[in-house]
Amino acid sequence: MDKPKVVLGVSGGIAAYKACELLRRLTESGHDVRVVPTASALHFVGAATWSALSGNPVSTEVWDDVHEVPHVRIGQHADLVVVAPATADTLAKAAHGLADDLLTNTLLTARCPVVFAPAMHTEMWEHPATQENVATLRRRGAVVIEPAVGRLTGVDTGKGRLPEPAEIFEVCRRVLARGVAEPDLKGRHVVVSAGGTREPLDPVRFLGNRSSGKQGYALARTAAARGARVTLIAANTGLPDPAGVDVLQVGTAVQLREAVLKAAADADAVVMAAAVADFRPATYAAGKIKKKDDQEPEPIVLVRNPDILAEISTDRARPGQVIVGFAAETDDVLANGRKKLARKGCDLLVVNEVGERKTFGSEENEAVVLGADGSETPVPHGPKEALAEIVWDLVTRRLG
Repeated sequence: MDKPKVVLGVSGGIAAYKACELLRRLTESGHDVRVVPTASALHFVGAATWSALSGNPVSTEVWDDVHEVPHVRIGQHADLVVVAPATADTLAKAAHGLADDLLTNTLLTARCPVVFAPAMHTEMWEHPATQENVATLRRRGAVVIEPAVGRLTGVDTGKGRLPEPAEIFEVCRRVLARGVAEPDLKGRHVVVSAGGTREPLDPVRFLGNRSSGKQGYALARTAAARGARVTLIAANTGLPDPAGVDVLQVGTAVQLREAVLKAAADADAVVMAAAVADFRPATYAAGKIKKKDDQEPEPIVLVRNPDILAEISTDRARPGQVIVGFAAETDDVLANGRKKLARKGCDLLVVNEVGERKTFGSEENEAVVLGADGSETPVPHGPKEALAEIVWDLVTRRLG
């Protein structure tokens, strides 16, 4: 079979060196990659490096190999175009249809999915011109992933850092797997919660659960690859931030509730994949609770945590908002799931069986997605991203 053809565009920014790692991941996973740098990108990484790593010729000019009409053919034959890093200049040219080099010509002729991974200083990213250009590209169907927050050039720190190459690769892989040029979640804002809340008992102990956050992260990555603006509210996961996702870190159920309510205010869909503690200790011990000889420990009194899923399902922040919940059950899985769906009032409920060596911490999942309309969608055992795709399929149908 022919290898999927990927065009890797590289703009002139200091993060260009990271694109070497992205190129390696693409080639080693069986993709035929043609690197198309801008002239300024070659000041950071030379043409010989790109050619050696990709096994394909490298050029910035439309005048090279004119008989092959590269300014048209490269884009026409591509299965995916990814620009990483995408500078403010490249985003502006792409948004306005300028074509003064081989990369911008390729972007105009491509009829395949296009992914931009921006990287620039915070002030440049936040400038209204850049934001309007990003909005234009997204409206046209391009996937523009959000830059990461971290160390920038020099001593500066902020939003604008190129996401890690491994995470950009995951976005590219998901976009390629879907094989459609028009992302179905473009223009949508979705909120996903992930991980497990921890309720502190004293400075060193807490009540928690086994949730790893992997399913929530798969949902966030998949939504980003389908063109959504994604807010991920992560509770105690320890996982790397997905590319193109705004990540908010929380610890307790109360903190999670505050973050969800704020983020859901303008969200089209909210997926509550986090395992939220039902109870928390009624009191918090300021010092470590000591073990006393020949004495039984004092009972721990618990109080209820807020029911976030029921709250956002009952008081929706905007008309047409789709709410998805998760139900982890150990017995009578479907019966308990149906009761929970009716009790919570959400649109969809993902029900799965959990326990020792089941679901928690695993790379796979198996579930049934119950709908408030009476529908049942079984999801066979497989990667968590497969379940994520089905969840978003069901959400997009309800979003119209």
